[in-house]
Parts: sequence; structure tokens; C-alpha cells
Amino acid sequence: MGKRYFCDYCDRSFQDNLHNRKKHLNGVQHLRAKKVWYDLFRDAAAVLQEEQSKKPCRKFLQTGQCDFGSNCRFSHMTEVDLEKLNAQVQEERRVKEQRRDGIANPPGTIEEWLEKRAKRLGSAQTNSADPQEESVFQYPPGWPPVHELPPSLQAPPRGGWLVPPNLQWG
Repeated sequence: MGKRYFCDYCDRSFQDNLHNRKKHLNGVQHLRAKKVWYDLFRDAAAVLQEEQSKKPCRKFLQTGQCDFGSNCRFSHMTEVDLEKLNAQVQEERRVKEQRRDGIANPPGTIEEWLEKRAKRLGSAQTNSADPQEESVFQYPPGWPPVHELPPSLQAPPRGGWLVPPNLQWG
């Protein structure tokens, strides 16, 4: 049967030889599918600019569907969609300007979380210097009695496990 080539853009496979692959990669269907794939990752500003320059698709506005789909040369975005996209573009610009100007990061960022974590760990270390009771091991609720548990699920003995002096790992 021979080797087969699978195109991720078109979700198709065919016999892999130079002629078939070249014909497929230069075909209209493949080029359209590839464009659709890369359009998924375009920034909102470019999409907004392109959609605003297009006229609205009458067929899509009347029926909610268009025979041309993503290949239609007219816009399938409603006024509400364009407003949402415009708001997204404005928000992205505002965030980019804040980063450029060095304004503090918005709440909920990783930096904020790391600062809180560092403070919490710092306070935990200062508290550990104070003599406190050792944490008591507790079994999860609903487990059987301790004497019925296998050794791998039983709590470690006080002071840890005994390690023989001539034990070698590996």
C-alpha cells in the first residue's frame, strides 16, 4: 500500500509521493484550510480592522448562515460582535501601555501570588523557630482502624524509619 501523508490542516490523508504532496500543498482547499488555521491565532486588532473594512454579509444577517462560510468575502460579525471585539482591543492596548509605563500589575497576577506566598513562607519560618507541638498525623475520615491498614498506609514511627548502616540504594 505504501506510505500515506496526513495533512493536519485539511484532516485528510493520501498516498505519499512527490506529485501527490505537491498537488495537495498547492491546492485551493489546502491553502484555505491553512489560512483558517492561522487566522485563529491573529491578534484582535488585526481581526477588527479587517472586519470593519468588509461590508456585512446579507445572507448571513438574514438567515444566520452563509454558503461560503469562512471563505466569504463579506463580514459575518454583527454590530454587537464588533463592539465586543473593539472593547477587547481597547483592553489589550490599555494593558500593553500599563506594562510599558511600569504601572503595577492588575490584581490576580502571578507576581502578586508569588509575593503573598513569600510572605506566608517567611512568617511560617519565623513561627517555626518558636517551640511548638509537633504536627500530629491523622488518618483520613472513613478509613478502617489502624491495625487493619497495610504497612504502606500506616503512619511512620516516631523518629522516622530505621535505616540499616550498610544499606545501599540502586
